[in-house]
Amino acid sequence: MSIPQSGGGPIERFEQLAEYMESGCKPKDDWRIGTEHEKFGYCKDTLLPLPYDGPRSIRAMLEGLQQRFGWEPVFEQDHIIGLTHGGANISLEPGGQLELSGAPLETIHQTCDEVNEHLREVREVADRIGVRFIGLGAAPVWTHEQMPLMPKGRYKLMNDYMTKVGTHGTQMMRRTCTVQVNLDFASEADMVKKMRVALALQPVATALFANSPFFEGKPNGMKSWRSRIWRSLDDSRTGMLPFVFEDGMGFQRYVDYVLDVPMYFVYRDGKYINALGQSFRDFLKGELPALPGEKPTLSDWADHMTTVFPEARVKKYIEMRGADGGPWRRLCALPALWVGLLYDQSALDAAWDLVKGWDAETREALRVAASIDALQAETHGVNMLDLARETVKIAEAGLRARARPGAGGMVPDETHFLNALQESVETGMAPADELLAKYHGEWHGDLDRIYAEYSY
Repeated sequence: MSIPQSGGGPIERFEQLAEYMESGCKPKDDWRIGTEHEKFGYCKDTLLPLPYDGPRSIRAMLEGLQQRFGWEPVFEQDHIIGLTHGGANISLEPGGQLELSGAPLETIHQTCDEVNEHLREVREVADRIGVRFIGLGAAPVWTHEQMPLMPKGRYKLMNDYMTKVGTHGTQMMRRTCTVQVNLDFASEADMVKKMRVALALQPVATALFANSPFFEGKPNGMKSWRSRIWRSLDDSRTGMLPFVFEDGMGFQRYVDYVLDVPMYFVYRDGKYINALGQSFRDFLKGELPALPGEKPTLSDWADHMTTVFPEARVKKYIEMRGADGGPWRRLCALPALWVGLLYDQSALDAAWDLVKGWDAETREALRVAASIDALQAETHGVNMLDLARETVKIAEAGLRARARPGAGGMVPDETHFLNALQESVETGMAPADELLAKYHGEWHGDLDRIYAEYSY
């Protein structure tokens, strides 16, 4: 989840909303890669999730990272709720999931180094207090009651609202993890094309990274339960955004969509003010019930943009949001997939050719099928494994064309970061298939085995 935005002055013209997004346009040489991933912490002896306070806790982890590795603390009231260092942030998801929001970097080599360094630091602090972390799309055993809500005002408001809309909101907050990548665009037209490809192929990412077949101690009938949760969360702020594929799509059309999403809050003086269900359009007119007579700032707009959760999201960059959290190799593979598809023009054109003939019904059907069957999905004449194989092939060509070397020039490009995905399209198995095979095989239904074998 995003931290409060800052630095935006008053909104004096309606056009500023779209201009805020447009200000993210960058020449290709300035495009960067920002990778985010979440993970569950637990006590090694009890296998129970970490509370916020105590000797083995989220607070202890954050303070340990601060003291040992020079991260700067971020507080809300008296609670440490995040860390920042060198353009990267560590933040808390609602159920205590620890998230690294990486710095904007030039290559997958750099972002993978960043992930590895972060996991090394986390492991060093965790070992000292008897804690481990695991990367999965959903908590495999823990119940809602076992997952504490972190002491952030944003989450208290969201938790209250999630009980009134959809059916799975509180599950998303407390018991899911994702890996995502944030990528740049050059222009409005470039943003539109990238968003269309990102949304259309997000089910492929869901299938390739499906890693949440268990919930509350047993198989749940899905390969990606995390994806299933998002399908029943809040229709007003989630989904595949059919309007993105219509004529007239641009910054202003996306602004109109976000303005129609009910508000959660307004952030003032370190506190979250309840604006649940209220309208940002009213806020622009100075008629927000939560703050009568007050008009919003660009920081308020930036905050509100973080409360929409479609499969791909635009701010000053595009966020790819369809993948389950997972093992470290896939934390590097996710940015490699999308950089390969979107940062080389020939690859982007090929990816668009792959999906441009689909209608909204097909795209939505693929989203549903991916969460259920992952790479075995087949719907509307589309075979997911064949589609994934072609998608990875295009991404590989895009990375080869980028030709960004690593390891001091010893590695010619970034294509090897796709190896985990190449294995999946060769075998037809997503991580969830491997987990289910172990559960029904050598684990003999003992899901506690997942912690020893799959923790970082």
